[in-house]
Amino acid sequence: MIVKPAELMVCAAAREIKNTDVVIVGTRLPLLAFFLAKSTHAPQAVGLFESGLIRDDPALDFIMTMCDPPNVTGATVCTSLRGIMGHLQQGRVTVGFLGGAEVDVFGNLNTTRAGTVRLPGSGGGADAACLAGRLVIMMTHQRRRLVKRVQYMTSPGWGDGPGWREDRGLEGGPSALVTTLGLFRFHPQTKRAVLTQVHPEVDLEAVRRETGWHLEVAQDLRVTPLPTLAELALIRRFDPLGFWTGRKQESK
Repeated sequence: MIVKPAELMVCAAAREIKNTDVVIVGTRLPLLAFFLAKSTHAPQAVGLFESGLIRDDPALDFIMTMCDPPNVTGATVCTSLRGIMGHLQQGRVTVGFLGGAEVDVFGNLNTTRAGTVRLPGSGGGADAACLAGRLVIMMTHQRRRLVKRVQYMTSPGWGDGPGWREDRGLEGGPSALVTTLGLFRFHPQTKRAVLTQVHPEVDLEAVRRETGWHLEVAQDLRVTPLPTLAELALIRRFDPLGFWTGRKQESK
């Protein structure tokens, strides 16, 4: 069974969703992770999309953007961006999914600038990072992306360490960083990212080389479980051409 790194990421991220969660979903891999969780261990989870949609079940067809007709069809609620952000502001969202150009050891995200290059910016990212109960970050694992300190803090994680969020009246915070090489958790005292899982056939030294901060490794470091055949079938049902998971390129 050949499993792409992105498919491993989707499974690892889906396991972060609990049955009682209200999720700010986003697009790309988080979308697949939410649909996978809904179809397996978290059937009661509810998905919120910045476009104003609220879903209580997976879409029946492939989605490229959150506004695509298959995501609108069968939605529980079609509201507005303001309506979705209202749920965040009222503390109803338990988990948010984000990515970015850079992430640092404290889970701060940069989607604003890289050197002199202007990036897309926050969108609803800063809102989710500040107001969701917990944050799951998904990133390609490259040294230029996992940096010691982000060039610009678009969406705050743990700031510069313990007490930073509390001093600014923020609850929640990053709980996991899922990458193409492994999975990090944030230490409850230091708030620094600690590697707790490596993906199958990934060498620890490769993770160390591609991480821009001093790599801390959990004593009970584990190997990420492979997707089951059922999980893989679901991912490929939601992404039949591998548009988001990378299989599209191989089929050419």
